[in-house]
Amino acid sequence: MAYVENRTIHDADAHVMEFPEKIVEYISEKFKSDFKPHIRTRDQSWVDETTALHNKPEFKAGAEEEIMTRRGHEALGAFCKEDRSKTLDHLGFASQLMFTTDALDNYGLETGQNNALACEAARAHNRMMTDFCSEDKRLLATGYVPLVDIERAPEIAKEALEMGCKGLVIPSRCPPGHSPSHIGLEPLWSLAEDAGVPILFHVGGEHKMNLDYHETGQDPVLDFHGGAENFTSTSYMTIPLALWQTLSVLIVDGVFDRHEKLKFGAIELGASWVPGWMRYLDSGAEAFKKGEDRLKNLSAKPSEIAQRQFRVTPYPHEPTDWIIENTGPDVCLFSSDFPHVEGGRNPLKRFETALANTSFEKKQRFYRDNFIDLMGAGLDASLHGQPYSD
Repeated sequence: MAYVENRTIHDADAHVMEFPEKIVEYISEKFKSDFKPHIRTRDQSWVDETTALHNKPEFKAGAEEEIMTRRGHEALGAFCKEDRSKTLDHLGFASQLMFTTDALDNYGLETGQNNALACEAARAHNRMMTDFCSEDKRLLATGYVPLVDIERAPEIAKEALEMGCKGLVIPSRCPPGHSPSHIGLEPLWSLAEDAGVPILFHVGGEHKMNLDYHETGQDPVLDFHGGAENFTSTSYMTIPLALWQTLSVLIVDGVFDRHEKLKFGAIELGASWVPGWMRYLDSGAEAFKKGEDRLKNLSAKPSEIAQRQFRVTPYPHEPTDWIIENTGPDVCLFSSDFPHVEGGRNPLKRFETALANTSFEKKQRFYRDNFIDLMGAGLDASLHGQPYSD
């Protein structure tokens, strides 16, 4: 029995659990020696043991029953592309928007010191993702586009789309030396708009909390992975801050307006901040509109522009019903984060509980329609699902 049955639900966040060395297969020979020091290596014996586990018949035999309890590299199809279609059958989602695990921050290469290597790492990521997703049209590969090199960004995006990527990921953080709204990036936005695919942001591409905040004079706080290097209750606070700024300049500087058909999606970056951000944008526009022509030229209030073109995935522990009521019914999307442990073992139940008093139509938008709207031409029409009916 599938996790989801008799309804259409699109999953806006799912992951490949690639082994750290995997991306080296997709790096051009010219860059391999320069790139290898940036790989976060794992013990090879662990890699061999994990691979061997997935080849055991008894392991695969229990996959359907344990589809939502196995996490990380132990999940069926976590890193074996040949198994991922069966995984999706067991999950029952109409599609999954697929992201990397190990390359979410492009290996920290976007410092402006070696743009060529940063761009090649992105291209290798895009080759890896489209290869993994090539087995099933329900798996929607995302391509990464660094913004450090203004001229190369549209070239990398064009190549990613030609490979088969269904959405283009850019970092939440500001690239060194120029704004994400720099006029030189217009060809990138036009390319995505003309192709009918979204621009996406994903956790990992933001600025991390200053490490000094963790120096409290007490023992370090460990996260749910058992280490002190990932998310804790304090480092969690910084997740949307870079995106807050990036989206703001993209709206205020007119990028959204110049490309009204282009959709933007924030994935695994939370959503409780969005209502306040929308209203803060409006208050800023009101306060400065007399002196700034760019504000006078906006097609609508910034919050209305955001409602028109911006989509976001709440975390399952957030008050999803409140977020929908305070952003509008077209903004929020369902996501599972499969097979990451952060997504929980039953995200559908948590969202259903949060939306218990939400109308049927709004729930359908959350689970299906808003995703179809976000993905545009990136989602094959045959995957849309049945029209909702009460």
